[in-house]
Amino acid sequence: MSGKRYGTMASRKKTQGTIRSVWMISREYDGLAGAGGVKDVCRQLAETLVGATGVQVTLVLPRYGFMDAEKLGFSPLRLPPGNPDVVCADGFNSAFDVDMNYPDEERRETVTLLQRKINGVRIILLEAERFAEKLGVYTYTEEEEKKESWQRQGSGHYDYFAMNILLQKAAMDVMILLDERPDILHLQDGHAATLAAMMRETPGYRHYFRHSGVVVTIHNAGLGYHQEVADLSFARAVTGLPRVLLRTSRLGSSFDPFMAAADYAVMNTVSENYARELQETGDDARTGWLGHRLLQRGVQLAGVTNGINPQDFDPAEPKKRGLAAAFNPLKGDLAGKRVCKEDILNDFSRVRKLAHVEQIGRLSMDADLPLCTFIGRLTTQKGVDVLLESLKLLPEENSRFQLLVLGSGDPELEEQLADLTQSKDVRAQVCFVKGYDPALATRIYAAGDFFLIPSLYEPCGLTDYIAQLLGNLPIVHSVGGLVKVLDGKTGFAYDRHTPKALAETMLEALAVYGGDPKRILNMQRAAVERIYECHTWEKVMSSYFKLYDQALAMTCRN
Repeated sequence: MSGKRYGTMASRKKTQGTIRSVWMISREYDGLAGAGGVKDVCRQLAETLVGATGVQVTLVLPRYGFMDAEKLGFSPLRLPPGNPDVVCADGFNSAFDVDMNYPDEERRETVTLLQRKINGVRIILLEAERFAEKLGVYTYTEEEEKKESWQRQGSGHYDYFAMNILLQKAAMDVMILLDERPDILHLQDGHAATLAAMMRETPGYRHYFRHSGVVVTIHNAGLGYHQEVADLSFARAVTGLPRVLLRTSRLGSSFDPFMAAADYAVMNTVSENYARELQETGDDARTGWLGHRLLQRGVQLAGVTNGINPQDFDPAEPKKRGLAAAFNPLKGDLAGKRVCKEDILNDFSRVRKLAHVEQIGRLSMDADLPLCTFIGRLTTQKGVDVLLESLKLLPEENSRFQLLVLGSGDPELEEQLADLTQSKDVRAQVCFVKGYDPALATRIYAAGDFFLIPSLYEPCGLTDYIAQLLGNLPIVHSVGGLVKVLDGKTGFAYDRHTPKALAETMLEALAVYGGDPKRILNMQRAAVERIYECHTWEKVMSSYFKLYDQALAMTCRN
């Protein structure tokens, strides 16, 4: 095993313009399988690379049990024969085995392939029993719990680490079987990060990928997101990595994929400020000190703030977005937004039985009241506990508003929200929609006046972009990537993660809404203008090309 980073700064050469092919490895992709912001980043970056630069992009993703590949337009991918003169059974050309050893058992798992090109991006789905039996991306579902009580809804898959390694090994095997040597392997989060070490330290992979660079993007470094494993003997058996690397890749007592990638990849996270927090502040304690440990290894995390494709959330095309009317914050045309708000209030002014979500509580039909919105996981990381406490601090006489929450998560927080909807002093002012429906989410973004993001920490944040594009001004805890919301200009921001700070900021926003509507209009316009000026994926893409160039240079190309 190399005892230093793969290659040296001195050996790097200028490689701008040499990126022709990128393979992304991910557990999520928007439109196919998703649980968080990873899905959006993967799809939007991949499509921008293809559309704006002509780079060939392939994404490898598991075919989970909830995905109907045929309905999604996928077809079998046949592997090319090694010898065209030899006729093999059909199965031989469509399936291959991947070594997935356990400490006490040498074993293999069979993988077949499906493919489809979507908006220029080639998507390869891995069909394997381990993936097909899962009905959720990362956690068990209610349906799975009904079948097996130990598969508790919301709990992580028992074989999460094996799932990740199968994805990564199979992805490398596909490249070899297709005889493709990508310039860059872009690994998305801890689910794919171990590949960086396996491709450099495993015979066969090491030689085949010697000219391929690796980039690892850390989407969330918080505890519980690393995909670490405490059983080092299992990690060695299933990955095939050397013992010394497993020992040096520990964070605490567990093997950590991000630590394993440290010597072999260019590493970044999804905003400049989050990178700074991880490596320069005590906030890194929330990661188990990952950022500081990487710094000790000589790894300076690059910060690249995620972008967004504004056209994906353009309210000027209401039919595409499922909106009641068109509007345009850039032009100051918000009449249609009022219609969207009335449409949502009408739907939730009475309790109805809905297909994908559960409505608890209802709203008033008063469209003159400001509508505050929240969409996301109901967790302390997302600041829902702070939000609930902040509502108690708002004086009734000058803080009349309505609150619409869409999401699910911590059962205790769900219960508190449900109780709040039944409180006499807020009846018809708070509505909790339990679960998630993407079409409904878009309608809520478009209907809302203010979008609450009181996160404890937030690596980047994409919901603030979406809200701004749909005329919904964010109210954010100014942390991580949320510092891109400029206080008083493109939204409202506060520094201290306390109910009091959130309550005071909400009161400020409500006061502006009631007393200075022209300022609200100017802020809505400025928020969208800033996205177009600074935060489109076409703007962000150049930063990723710099990382790709650095990754290529680490291969010591001649």
